[in-house]
Amino acid sequence: MSFQGSCHCGAVTFSVDAELPTEALSCNCSICRRKGLLLSFFPISAFTLNSGQDQLSTYTFNHHKIRHQFCRVCGAQPFAYGTAPDGAAMCAVNLRCVPDIALDALQIHSYDGASV
Repeated sequence: MSFQGSCHCGAVTFSVDAELPTEALSCNCSICRRKGLLLSFFPISAFTLNSGQDQLSTYTFNHHKIRHQFCRVCGAQPFAYGTAPDGAAMCAVNLRCVPDIALDALQIHSYDGASV
């Protein structure tokens, strides 16, 4: 099973080879708090960027371990690339950019990214 997502304007589209998540992470770090991100994490091998590579800009800050990807056209941040604690490459998908997810049904876990 897989699911799809996109930025607001549709210039950047992606798919994830996984079941729709039932849980999400709400982080209070400076960027997640400002953007209102609800994240779910997947191995990079499960993530496919279908369109819009030329419309993406990358933003890093702090330890520069997470490469936040946002659309140059609409400014939405559909995903980020990074490394899991075990060293594996991963992708953090902003579930607010996945239209098939019922956000109200997600179990939200808080993460204190501001203290990291």
